[in-house]
Amino acid sequence: RPEIAHAHQPVMSPSHHGWDGNGAAAVPTPMPKRLDGKVAIVTGGARGIGEAIVRLFAKHGARVVIADIDDAAGEALASALGPQVSFVRCDVSVEDDVRRAVDWALSRHGGRLDVYCNNAGVLGRQTRAARSILSFDAAEFDRVLRVNALGAALGMKHAARAMALRRAGSIVSVASVAAVLGGLGPHAYTASKHAIVGLTKNAACELGAHGVRVNCVSPFGVATPMLINAWRQGHDDATADADRDLDLDLDVTVPSDQEVEKMEEVVRGLATLKGPTLRPRDIAEAVLFLASDEARYI
Repeated sequence: RPEIAHAHQPVMSPSHHGWDGNGAAAVPTPMPKRLDGKVAIVTGGARGIGEAIVRLFAKHGARVVIADIDDAAGEALASALGPQVSFVRCDVSVEDDVRRAVDWALSRHGGRLDVYCNNAGVLGRQTRAARSILSFDAAEFDRVLRVNALGAALGMKHAARAMALRRAGSIVSVASVAAVLGGLGPHAYTASKHAIVGLTKNAACELGAHGVRVNCVSPFGVATPMLINAWRQGHDDATADADRDLDLDLDVTVPSDQEVEKMEEVVRGLATLKGPTLRPRDIAEAVLFLASDEARYI
């Protein structure tokens, strides 16, 4: 009976129900800011997944430092998001740069660092030759691992020295589905992302004793400028081989809407979960959770 069913329904506050006692729409209660007052560094935060993380962290009240080698994009993003977001140039493969970025954040924000996100990374070359173990390039392997694996290790080191003093903090690294499944990326990239998972486990075991949490996320394919640039290389081997001396991970142009749609179509076709399209914001939401107090025992 309707009246019985109604009698068993819990009385909900307007903030939950969305209506006041007279049946009129109520003003919704603002969602709490999950990083309110916290200080965060996001490496590779000028564009792509890093940019999405920076934007979401700032939305949730964090004071964010963008650490990137792309001065123009980093400065522009910081300027667009306001005084709570700043930019510092940082090549994560250079320890002095990582140390300087952490020290700069500490000096700017009263000696506090709550979150460090190891997001900076490169895919490496995507030509058919580069993807084959038969034409393994030791210099390319070293270059990719210096950014992806060494960069993550240096980030953990210098973030930990700041966080351990306060016995609190969260280090979140961006690995890849290539660290979980084979055949989804070039050998150097895959090795570097496996390294991040291993570093995460080891650092978590050590730093947990100091109140510092260490985690990583392993995203599936996302239509970022870097991935679309790699897709261009794979479809134009002749040009990519001719430009071998260029750093194609840095020479990323803004993709067209058509390129984004095509890449998303490819990713949807490979995905296990059908329906939604994975986008940078989805990765940022996972990182936000791990950085927040909601994940305090993870």
